[in-house]
Amino acid sequence: MTSDSMRINRCVFILSATFAVTLLAAPAQQPEPALPSPSDSIKLTVMVDSKSGQPVSNLGQQDFAILDNKTPRPITSFRVMTPAQEPVEVILFIDAVNTPYQMVAYMRQYVGKFLQANEGKLAHPTAIAILTDQGVQIDNGFSTDGNALNDSLARHTIGLRTITSSSQWGGLERLQICLNAFQQLLTAVSTLPGRKIVLWISPGWPLISGPEVFFTAKQTQWMFSSIVSFSTQMRQDNVTLYNINPVGTGQSLETADYYQAFLKGVAKTNDVRFGNLGVQVLAVQSGGLSIESDNDVAGNIQKCLTDVQSWYEITFDPLPADKPNEYHQIQIKLDKPGLVARTRTGYYANPRIIEP
Repeated sequence: MTSDSMRINRCVFILSATFAVTLLAAPAQQPEPALPSPSDSIKLTVMVDSKSGQPVSNLGQQDFAILDNKTPRPITSFRVMTPAQEPVEVILFIDAVNTPYQMVAYMRQYVGKFLQANEGKLAHPTAIAILTDQGVQIDNGFSTDGNALNDSLARHTIGLRTITSSSQWGGLERLQICLNAFQQLLTAVSTLPGRKIVLWISPGWPLISGPEVFFTAKQTQWMFSSIVSFSTQMRQDNVTLYNINPVGTGQSLETADYYQAFLKGVAKTNDVRFGNLGVQVLAVQSGGLSIESDNDVAGNIQKCLTDVQSWYEITFDPLPADKPNEYHQIQIKLDKPGLVARTRTGYYANPRIIEP
């Protein structure tokens, strides 16, 4: 365990679940995190898979082309990476706020199955986080001892949810808890070295969108600033987010896939919707995965972690920005057919928090 990893030992985040007003009525009450200092170059973590889903690690720089807003950009550095060259830390995030209560025990059981595999010897330092109505807790730091982590998980008591989807503002309150939890998690891991893999096990955050939902200019500005902040923090701190839906085939296809309507990067404030802040959307945009059609939680955790067997680190100089928070779409083209490249889908040039 590194000294940096030990910094979050005994770290407990408690988020308030008591609201005097709703999220939509008071966006100014939400945290406005300071963005990391902007970098002159863009560093990408790129995963390449074969048709069978296995990582491909034998490519060279000549096999890649990078497009920034559809404009080719020269690659300034290129490395094939493994955990031996760059440390990898994993956070297993059990979301009991958005998961049906009867499924929480199932989630814990199969997270435990993953932790106890291979006699409890984990390939990467791992921490457990649990989100309830009262907040999110990370209480034992990072460890490669899966048996010890499983024992700690078994000692957690997860009570019945007091905020439900059927309550008048239940979706809004649950979304607020999730956004605050995710921001505090990003802040906590920002000091850690190497790659950070966040596996958020949940059916997803409430996607509050529709013709009956209206926002003021201040509310949409806050949402846009949050999108810019999350995108920039994950990129600069090398965080990849994954969403594993424990409901799997038990959830309707229409509900499970609804997030795909919000995957396109948001270029301006007027285009933002709360669906753009969904965990599935943030996961895909970070270069991670959203797995919603298979409820094998233990197997899906392992599937996500194949991304850290090997990967490519590619750097390029971005196009000049004409304004703050200018959205740039990223595309990776491969010279070899039959392969799929996955990385961040975009970035915000000259990122700035703009007060509403």
